[in-house]
Amino acid sequence: MSNRSFASRTYRDQGVILRTHKLGEADRIITLLTKQHGQIRAVAKGVRRTSSKFGAVLEPFMVADLQLVSGRSLDIVTQAQMVGPYGRDIAADYTKYTSAAAICETAEKLTDVDGESASAQYGLVIGALSALSRSVHAPELILDSYLLRALATAGWAPSFDQCARCGAPGPHSAFNAPLGGAVCHDCRPPGSASPAPQTMELLAALLSADWPAADASATGPRREAAGLVASYLQWHLERTLKSLKHVERV
Repeated sequence: MSNRSFASRTYRDQGVILRTHKLGEADRIITLLTKQHGQIRAVAKGVRRTSSKFGAVLEPFMVADLQLVSGRSLDIVTQAQMVGPYGRDIAADYTKYTSAAAICETAEKLTDVDGESASAQYGLVIGALSALSRSVHAPELILDSYLLRALATAGWAPSFDQCARCGAPGPHSAFNAPLGGAVCHDCRPPGSASPAPQTMELLAALLSADWPAADASATGPRREAAGLVASYLQWHLERTLKSLKHVERV
């Protein structure tokens, strides 16, 4: 009877490891974003022992095919097979590592409160980590593009080509995070940012994944865009990401 009960609680899914922390002398608690079951917290027993068969698989930024058993408060990882070893290349580069940490912290925060978009968020995280590991684009561009698209997927899509308040067509010369992005002269509240036109163009390119335009951007607009993305993220998450302050900007 107990075996049948155990079997009935067993399930498989693909997941990306967002965060880990130690438990006892040999175990580890893994925070996962899975393809089908959303965010999961699970125990990997004995994973910190040198004899563990899947210790290297259950590290941050790795993607694995997993077998788990449902538990009362924490699930249990019973099998793990590598699918995307992105963490290996990311961990070797500080800029990639800090960008990946900010990506995973954001994914954890967004999927903790919004389970409905978890599957779409999973795809965004995988794409961003894969791009980071392969050095497809500058790490800071991959990060900011991910942040904008993740917020849009969660229902907080910023506007860069029309006024976020009245819908007047742009381009506009002001940005206001509480109102949702670009604002026209008539809707602009006091204290709104006044980014350069090139910065607004870069933000629109990052949101739409227009990589030729993003890759061609200059250092100044990249820095200014990063600040606006951070303020927009903080406004909607109602907190500051701890990992974001460690990201190096060119």
